[in-house]
Amino acid sequence: MDMPNIRARLLVVLVILSGFLTVSGVRPATAEALPDSLWFDDTPITVQDGRFTDGQGREVVLRGYNVSGETKLAENKGLPFASVADARKSATALRALGGGNSVRFLLSWAYAEPVRGQVDTAYLSAATAQMRAFLDAGIRVYPDFHQDLYSRYLFDPDSWYTGDGAPKWAVDLGNYPDESCGICFLWGQNITQNGAVKAAQHDFWHNTHGLQDSFLAMAQQTMAYVRQNLTADQFRGVIGFDPYNEPYAGSYDSGQNSRTWERDLLWPFYVKFRARMDAAGWQDKPAFVEPNLFWNGNVSKEEGGLLDAGVLGSRYVFNTHFYDQKAISGILMWGNASDGQYVNDFRTVRDRAAALGTTGIVSEFGHPLNGSTAGKAPTVLKAMYQALDSRVKGADWWTAPATSGPVLSGSQWQWDIYHGRHHELMNGNPDKVLTEGDAWNDEDLSAVRLDDSGTAVLRQDARLLDRIYPSATAGTTAAFTYEDRSRDGSTTLTWNPVPGSLPNVSRLVGTGQYGLLVWRSDGTSAPTELHLPASFPTATTTVVSDLGTSYGPPAYTRTTPIAAAPEPGGTGSRRLLLTAPDNGVLHYALVTNGTANPAPALLNAARSELSAWAAQEF
Repeated sequence: MDMPNIRARLLVVLVILSGFLTVSGVRPATAEALPDSLWFDDTPITVQDGRFTDGQGREVVLRGYNVSGETKLAENKGLPFASVADARKSATALRALGGGNSVRFLLSWAYAEPVRGQVDTAYLSAATAQMRAFLDAGIRVYPDFHQDLYSRYLFDPDSWYTGDGAPKWAVDLGNYPDESCGICFLWGQNITQNGAVKAAQHDFWHNTHGLQDSFLAMAQQTMAYVRQNLTADQFRGVIGFDPYNEPYAGSYDSGQNSRTWERDLLWPFYVKFRARMDAAGWQDKPAFVEPNLFWNGNVSKEEGGLLDAGVLGSRYVFNTHFYDQKAISGILMWGNASDGQYVNDFRTVRDRAAALGTTGIVSEFGHPLNGSTAGKAPTVLKAMYQALDSRVKGADWWTAPATSGPVLSGSQWQWDIYHGRHHELMNGNPDKVLTEGDAWNDEDLSAVRLDDSGTAVLRQDARLLDRIYPSATAGTTAAFTYEDRSRDGSTTLTWNPVPGSLPNVSRLVGTGQYGLLVWRSDGTSAPTELHLPASFPTATTTVVSDLGTSYGPPAYTRTTPIAAAPEPGGTGSRRLLLTAPDNGVLHYALVTNGTANPAPALLNAARSELSAWAAQEF
């Protein structure tokens, strides 16, 4: 056989093999194997060395929202959206307006298993199709079996409150007392004051009537269905699964406390759920496990945080929520949140995750946007995002940056495009039709709504929500901060000004927004990525880095150290790509939309200042 024929056959084999690798879900190991202009990483997110990592070994930060509280309602039968078209609209807006790269995707046990032992595949099909809309938009997903106050079926048609979660048949088994919260000003007080809710929660955790067994069987079937009805590419975008929202004992047994309840009842449940994940084909995806609901509260706090679970490792993520109950109460916190308000609370999350040998995520945080305490929302949310970004408050960041990281992942509550346009019969009562807010227990937290033309618009300051963050770091994050310059009414909130000791950096930033990432490389050839908000048009974005300086970063190529590129999913969102394929080197990058068309002399002067600062502080 002559050489041309051998070459031709080899070429055919290589083409076939290349197609097989893509279809079967095996991706090339390095960025160099992918086209310059289309480079992205869609490999699975895993947990390695106490951090989220992608297939390139880069440190990943997940930011996004909960999708959505609509799942709590009956109007769309426990689905986040009325249609797949609405899911696509929501996903596009979440990426383009909200800057999110991930969502916590709510599911309902009541609708997944309306009859005991019979999973509703029509519900699972609709939920999976809506999940697919986010995955196709380049948004990572981690599903969540959501519950609040155990079940809506515990509540009377004329009740002040409602719940969500368990199906009617599960409630009917309990013969629970008539629900009553007594004097309750907030719906959450039902958790500890409503006898029916407490008894039902207690039954679930003790597997009374085999309730927990039924839930686990349903969960396995749900996960298997999702796995089988997503493509391999789509399933790679599913990060893991949150087994149970905001677990609480209901009431403790004699001699039991929060810590022993977590040890003896909650953790064994998670171990069982983890086994169900494995059986359903989710072996390589972590369980996002939540501690006792009140573990890290700032009003009611109980010992816990999975203290007796040992080292969790890569099979689990430490997953917790945080709301400022003092601020929400309206009487326990006067005034607004301030610089560094929550750094200690979020430091506790970071430290607990590290002690468990895994990474952490704050899968719910937020503040009401209507009502008597709504005026606190701009500062409360800014302080929460600040605490996700860094362990250090703004006033101290420039002088103590080495204590800043790691950056925490988080999902804000919530992203509900139907805000203010609901038609929910509360507890099935046709005389109590809820249309306003989130249509659930007077909540009003959605960051988005649809205007009269059906277009998604933000209800909060875009400068607060659409943020620079290091979505993938080629190495280890040493420090990160973002000054969003978000507003509280007409007041610009600047909690982290550039210090006077860096006059050229300060001049370059001016009154603009800026982010600063410091990282240490580890030999990864793929670029470091930062999300670019809509307030950072590529043509007017300035980057000052040890890798060089750039005003209006060019399109990405393998040989361009500072570049811009679209984010995957076709939503119009963009990212900054910083390529430094070395090992053990400290790098920094300042990204700002301050001074327009800065002179090269100013860029070079700012670079000299930042280099000297980094050499001194790290």
